[in-house]
Amino acid sequence: MLNSRASREFWLLALMALLVLGAGLGMRDPWPSDEPRFALVAKQMVLGGDWLFPHRGTELYSDKPPMLMWAQAAFYSVFGNWRVAFLLPSLLAALGTLACVYDLGRRLWTRQVGLYAAWALLFAVHFTFQAKKAQIDPLVVFFITLANYGLLRHLLCGPAWRWWWLGWFAAGLGVITKGVGVLALLMILPAAVASILGWPRVRLHVRDWRFWLGPLAFVLAVLLWLLPMVLAATASGSVEYRAYMDDILFRQTAKRYAQSWDHHQPWWYFLGTMPSMWVPAILALPWAIPAWWRRLRRRDPRYLLLLGWWLLIVLFFSIPHGKRDVYILPSLPMFCLALAPLLPGLLRRRDVQWVLAGFVGLLALGLLGAGIAMLTGQPGFESRLIIERGINTRLTSALGWVGVALGCWAVFSLCATGARRFHLAAAATLAMAWVAYGLVGYPLFNDSSSARGLMQQIGQRIGPDGELGLVAWKEQNLLMADRPATTFGFNRRWDRQLRDGVAWQAAQPTRRWLVVQEDALLGCVDRDTATLAGVANRRRWWLVTASDIHGPCVATAAEAERERTLHKIDGDED
Repeated sequence: MLNSRASREFWLLALMALLVLGAGLGMRDPWPSDEPRFALVAKQMVLGGDWLFPHRGTELYSDKPPMLMWAQAAFYSVFGNWRVAFLLPSLLAALGTLACVYDLGRRLWTRQVGLYAAWALLFAVHFTFQAKKAQIDPLVVFFITLANYGLLRHLLCGPAWRWWWLGWFAAGLGVITKGVGVLALLMILPAAVASILGWPRVRLHVRDWRFWLGPLAFVLAVLLWLLPMVLAATASGSVEYRAYMDDILFRQTAKRYAQSWDHHQPWWYFLGTMPSMWVPAILALPWAIPAWWRRLRRRDPRYLLLLGWWLLIVLFFSIPHGKRDVYILPSLPMFCLALAPLLPGLLRRRDVQWVLAGFVGLLALGLLGAGIAMLTGQPGFESRLIIERGINTRLTSALGWVGVALGCWAVFSLCATGARRFHLAAAATLAMAWVAYGLVGYPLFNDSSSARGLMQQIGQRIGPDGELGLVAWKEQNLLMADRPATTFGFNRRWDRQLRDGVAWQAAQPTRRWLVVQEDALLGCVDRDTATLAGVANRRRWWLVTASDIHGPCVATAAEAERERTLHKIDGDED
């Protein structure tokens, strides 16, 4: 009976995770800000065959290591469908993270604790939101969590040397996914404190030669990418490849941390991020803190390692000026794991249940309010969706009905579960919202958010024989183009791109067309004769022919300054 119940509870968790995280897979294209960039790089890996040095258009892309792009390109090679391939790494990584959290909770405490930890993580808004996006963060969260899993299996359940080596190796894979993967190794610091103070259960075994194979496994994982990249870059004799190597190894890692150049936030930024993004799990924090303190006073090393590592991650990212909410996402799984042993007792408390009821009630009010506002034609909603996103009124009405339906579902869930089980209402509301987001939101927003609709319209306008050039373009324009497109650099100044584009167009003026972002239009372009191609991703795009050009395309001082400002804004958005 127990095994049967355990099996049902596990498969319920697995099926719900697959439903919540996988709803909508294959129903949309990459959306900004980062998704089109990575998908474009992966696509160019497949088409160009250069998997070691990623390209964005004609330029090398050195902002991030290529692990995610490799995974996307590999899945495309298997499935032959970009809509599936670009999201599949995030889905599998999120499922893997949940599996690690569940099994670690089961081994450190009980099977029930493992289930509570996984459920808390699955419905934490920050985790699910990122898991449904094709960005690097879900993958690095998985590798960091896997590293934590291996280290904790050894430190708290060991000695288990194979898991110790796996933890270090996974941290190395995290580094070649995103440099912060090395932060998984901070788990050793609270373990060292516990060992020095003589806390039970935790031992580092530093005098055992097998301990030092861990760092070797870490270096081995990093060298899987680093060694062939460095050898190829140095042997090529190419200035471009050497610049790529220097940028990704130095500027995008240590220098970016020490001298953050974007996303500036105050030191307390994450103290606001966690309460807003880690709901509903974070709502239990006022009751969890005294309970954790009691367990720490009893010298329970499980809480010291989990909570100590969580606080170290938050502290590490609070020091530099540049901060984004995703930076501390890797610490969320360990937070949920430390919270899970307390949840059975906390969920029996009336005050905790009413806090959860308030959370669901606020969700219901927000969904109903937004839905009704869109259905009744409130200008604030429609202007943002129609003008900024290029969505027509038919779609805003559909979104309105979705909002009303979800709000009603939230109210029904509150009424159906009763005062002692409002946590089920929260789970039901969030599950339905994420499923609706995938199955309904993806198709509604896709054409405008991915630029697919814009590029299809442009393709129809210029005809099958027209040649396309892109100026001040975004990755989604090149990715969604229905034909090979000519670009004139990506990071180059827009006036220089426009000047080169005009020269390219003049060679065959009757068949070559330029798609230009409105902010990059100079005085040489006659807007009275040029065509407004459409709106996508909060940007207006113009279709320019050779006859629309009058005079030299030279930026004035004011236009050059405006371009620098817009480049900075684009960088902050990305």
